[in-house]
Formats: sequence, C-alpha cells, structure tokens
Amino acid sequence: MLVTRRNQNLMPALFNELFDFGNDLISTEHTMTPKLNISESDKSYDMELCVPGLRKEDLAISIDSDNQLVVEMQQKHEEKHEDKDNRHYLRHEFSSMQFKQAFCLPDNVKRDQISARVENGILYITLPKFTVEEKKALAQTIAIQ
Repeated sequence: MLVTRRNQNLMPALFNELFDFGNDLISTEHTMTPKLNISESDKSYDMELCVPGLRKEDLAISIDSDNQLVVEMQQKHEEKHEDKDNRHYLRHEFSSMQFKQAFCLPDNVKRDQISARVENGILYITLPKFTVEEKKALAQTIAIQ
C-alpha cells in the first residue's frame, strides 16, 4: 500500500472522495505516517515519533541485516457488532492502521544499548553513540602470518 498525503485543497479533496474507487472499498487497512523528530547530542541520537492512541504492544523496533533501524506500528480495531436495540452502522470508519520505516544507522551507534519507551503518545528512541575512546578500543590489529 502506498504512503500518500491528501491534498488540502477543497475541490480536489471532494472529487477524490467522490470518485476514489481504489483500495478503500476493498481493504480496511490504512497506512499512517507519524511525525518524526530526530536530534543529536554528544552522547546520543534521539528520535521522537508521534503515535497517539498506540500502546507499546502495537509497536515493534528491530535492526535488520542491512544495519537499519526498523520501526513498525500496527493498530487493529476489533469490530464488535452487537445487535442491541436493532442498531446498525450508517457509516463505519474504524479500521486497522500500519506503518513501517527503516532508518540507516550511523557507524557510531552502540547497537546493543538502543532503548525505546512510549509516553503520552510519543515513541522515544535513544541511540547512544560511541565516544572517541570507545571507538579506539574497538580498533584491532591483525597479525600477518
């Protein structure tokens, strides 16, 4: 599914709503693109992703084989159709949302010390950096035989 942003002009948006016979009629999954802040300090890179309404169970963070930090989000709304009082929906827009993005990790990141937490609708990811001394300690010489 493509990640797209809607046009904010009134008329094109109306026409898109009226004549959009694409995946929305078939699928109930939508892709979301959270807002992202990335900052850098002497000790770390810090990422903040806006994820309102998501819990830590809806999020997954990993490092793939290409040394990329992969952030995935998936939120599913369970459909509960109770037939109390003969109720039926005239419009039902709750659906599942998903997001996946990969970020190239710099060489100076301590991969084993990356941490993440969710607080007040923000996903905070901290990527600690190697200090110059730690980077020199990782260097090694190889004996020639």
